[in-house]
Amino acid sequence: MTDPSTPKPAPWLRVLRLPPVRLVLLGGLLFAMLVMSNDVMLAFAGQPIRAAAAAAGMGALGLAAYAAFVRFIEGRGVSELALPPLRRDLPVGLAIGAGLYAACVLILMLPGIYQVEGLNPWAFLLPAIAMAISSGIFEELLFRGALFRILEEMAGSWIALILSSLVFGFMHLLNPAATVLGALFISIEAGLLLAAAYVLTRRLWLGIGFHMAWNYTQSAIFSGVVSGGVTAPGLIRPRIEGPVALTGGSFGLEASLVAFLLCTATGVVLLALAIRQGRMRPPPWRRGG
Repeated sequence: MTDPSTPKPAPWLRVLRLPPVRLVLLGGLLFAMLVMSNDVMLAFAGQPIRAAAAAAGMGALGLAAYAAFVRFIEGRGVSELALPPLRRDLPVGLAIGAGLYAACVLILMLPGIYQVEGLNPWAFLLPAIAMAISSGIFEELLFRGALFRILEEMAGSWIALILSSLVFGFMHLLNPAATVLGALFISIEAGLLLAAAYVLTRRLWLGIGFHMAWNYTQSAIFSGVVSGGVTAPGLIRPRIEGPVALTGGSFGLEASLVAFLLCTATGVVLLALAIRQGRMRPPPWRRGG
C-alpha cells in the first residue's frame, strides 16, 4: 500500500515519469551524447591518446547524466550502475568479449581463411581505444539502460528483448559499409547476448565490458571491420580470403556465420540462466496487483 503521508510528485514530474516520456527524453539525451562523443573523437583523429582521454571523459559524463536522470526524474537508486559489482562484472564482460572474438578468428584460421602475414608496431593498438570506450558505454546506456529497460517496464522482458535488439541491430545501417544481413545478424547475436547480460545481472557493467572488448579486439588486434564502419589496421596484418558467409564481407566478422553461431549460443546460455533465476519480467497486464 502507498503511504498516505508520502507527498505526491508534482504534476509535471508525474508526466516526466511516464514510460514513453522517459524513453524519449533519456534516449534522446544519450543519443545526442553518443553523437557528441563521436564528434570529439573525430576532432582528435591522429591523436589516439587524446582521443581515448576525450572518449573516457565523455563516457564518464554519459554515466553521470544517466545516473542523474534516474535519480532525479525516475526517483530511485541507480542499481544498474551499482559500483561494488563493477569490479566483478566488467572484467568478466571484457574476458567474454575478447575471448569470443578471438575464438571466431581461430576458427577461421583452421581452414586458412584468416592468415597472419605479419605484425604492425604496438602503437597500432592505440587508436581503437577511444572507439571501444565510446561505443561500449554509450550504446549500452542507450540500448539496454534506456530502450530495453523502459520497454520492459511497458511491455515485459520478451517484447523488450525483441524490439531493443532489432533497433540496436538496424541502427548499424548508418555505418558506411553496412548491410541488411549484417544488421540482422547483430540484432540476433549481439542484441540477444547484451540484453540477456543485463537481464541476468540487472546491471550494465557486464554488457559494457563485452561491448568494449569485442570492438577493441576486433579492430586493434585482429584488424577487422567493426560493424561496417571502422576499418583501421590493428596489431596483426591479416589476409582474409574466403566465402562472405564466413568472413562477413564488407560488414566484418559480425556478419559471418561463425560469429552468429558463437555469440547467439552465448546469448542463449545467458538468457537460459536468467529464465532459470526468475529474472524475466512479465508485461504489466500479467503482473500481480
